Amino acid sequence: MKSTSPRRSIWLKLGHKALIWIALLGLVFVATVQIAAYLRETRAEVTHPPLGQILDVNGTEVHALVMGEGPDLVMIHGAGGNMRDFTFDFAERLTDRYRVILLDRPGLGWTALPPDASNGAWASEGTAPQVQAALLQGAADQLGVSNPIVLGHSFGGSVALAWALARPDDTAAVVMVAGVAQPWPGDLGPFYTVLGSPWGGALAVPLITAFTPRAYVKVSIDSIFAPQAAPQTYADYIGAGLSMRRVTLRANVRQVNTLRPHMVAMKPEFPTLSMPFEIIHGDADDTVPLHVHAVPLSQQVPNANLTVLPGVGHMPHHVDPQAVVDAIDRAAQRAGLR
Repeated sequence: MKSTSPRRSIWLKLGHKALIWIALLGLVFVATVQIAAYLRETRAEVTHPPLGQILDVNGTEVHALVMGEGPDLVMIHGAGGNMRDFTFDFAERLTDRYRVILLDRPGLGWTALPPDASNGAWASEGTAPQVQAALLQGAADQLGVSNPIVLGHSFGGSVALAWALARPDDTAAVVMVAGVAQPWPGDLGPFYTVLGSPWGGALAVPLITAFTPRAYVKVSIDSIFAPQAAPQTYADYIGAGLSMRRVTLRANVRQVNTLRPHMVAMKPEFPTLSMPFEIIHGDADDTVPLHVHAVPLSQQVPNANLTVLPGVGHMPHHVDPQAVVDAIDRAAQRAGLR
């Protein structure tokens, strides 16, 4: 029978204590991160409550805001945002002649993810644009929406396309504003690749929620508006903290990260869409490039009108709101709504 030397026993005890201390410190760190993230989320939700009503659509809460009177105009926001992007300085320009229906997409703003969505910390699959469209259509049905013009900005463009494909006979027109409309070449970069993975979603997202400085958020928003500058009060108004919540950040990166296969699946159906399309896009948009998305779509749908805004980036409805209003009015006129 071998005996353990006293010196070795001391090192074993020290090693065991070190492991215990490392484990305890790890638990303290994780708890600190989660508490800090929770406090930031709570503050964001208190300062930016729902603007409209919360509807129950087959067990999923959907945030909807209805403004104005006239033909129905549904507006679907982009990635990482919420309906406040439209209420900042755009939707009210239309309420004198349209009933504007604003909807938060699943997992963003104040709309929940569907019960069957993959929403755990270690998940990686995002909610497909077809599923999002079906959920938002359910909310629209409760609001009595009929034969709407459907506007989609950025990621919302993919949802607008899914909406039109699902209800071609009850969609008056589609307005694409810097909208995602095609499968794109290449990858999305390390941010989406890392955070969209199970490890990134579980470990990196809470750190981002808890400790991302406000200055970095402002830089990120400025990059979305580039080459134009974001309005000074935009980040505070839209509630950037809502987008930084753990569930929202995970939902957003997963939706973007898994979007391309859904665009591949929808693309062959685009020529079947016969309703008027107004496609408006800046030629300086490097987030959703004009020639990757808007130009091909204008050639695929039979009733398309493409408007290119020189020097404009990814946020035409803020940089040149009148041009987008004019596109909506053209869509309404071409659809026989005005």
